[in-house]
Amino acid sequence: MIGSLLPTAVTIVGIMNSASLFSALESVIKKPSPFSVYTAKELWTDEHTSEQMLAYHLNSEIDLSSRRTSFIDDSVHWMTECFDLSESSRIIDFGCGPGLYTSRFARLGAEVFGIDFSSRSIAYAREFAAQNGLEISYTEADYLEYQPEGEFDLITMIMCDYCALSPTQRAAMLVKFNELLLDGGRIVLDVYSLNAFADKKEESIYEKNQLNGFWSAEPYYGFVSSFKYDQEMVSLDKYTIIERNRQREVFNWLQYFTLESLEQEASAAGLEIDEVYGDVAGKQYDSGAMEFAVVMRTALGK
Repeated sequence: MIGSLLPTAVTIVGIMNSASLFSALESVIKKPSPFSVYTAKELWTDEHTSEQMLAYHLNSEIDLSSRRTSFIDDSVHWMTECFDLSESSRIIDFGCGPGLYTSRFARLGAEVFGIDFSSRSIAYAREFAAQNGLEISYTEADYLEYQPEGEFDLITMIMCDYCALSPTQRAAMLVKFNELLLDGGRIVLDVYSLNAFADKKEESIYEKNQLNGFWSAEPYYGFVSSFKYDQEMVSLDKYTIIERNRQREVFNWLQYFTLESLEQEASAAGLEIDEVYGDVAGKQYDSGAMEFAVVMRTALGK
């Protein structure tokens, strides 16, 4: 009697497992509302992934967490010349990472500040500054919540960090930037253009130990679902990481801009775009490029 019931029991368990798997896969490919989930802290503060991100930062030959070393050198040189930076300048970098820009600014003798919520990156930046005799004030904090003291000649947010923020977050950051500017001060940031949005593809991929073990030191399965939101000009790479005893989701949102849409956001915060460039190293603006950079200032008459 028991033997005759066994196949039926196994079939029922199989159906239950199939239903559970189907439900899990439906969740993996579900398209959320734009900027409905914010997971930047999880990416940058996780013990394993923060170590991987720091390694990307410090790799001088790739453009991932940071630009190539040669580009950073050119960028700091251009900003130094463009904004007449010197030992009397006050400079602050939002999302400073391991201090690749701040350390270079500090060599000018300027008063330099950096903010980042990755404890690993901030620890590296502080150690590098100490070893090289650089006076830099680093703060480990979420720059969305942190309010620096004083005012600044130059505020930077580089590597298209601005694009990863929601409309509400961006609006608050620009208001904060305006409040922090000294008279004649400038803001420098770069963004992705609609050309990059057009180049983005919707797709779903799956891979064991996706990104060569980036997400965990333990074996895992990585699912990536990429979505586009045509009306909002937003994209999402949704990472679902499944380990034996843990499952996580990381949402990498990106907003894409026209010069006009960025001007509107600046204006709403009492700012205006002073100059437009191809990148934060002063390259000539190209309307067909994937990125562009702007210099903002407090709007005249404000």
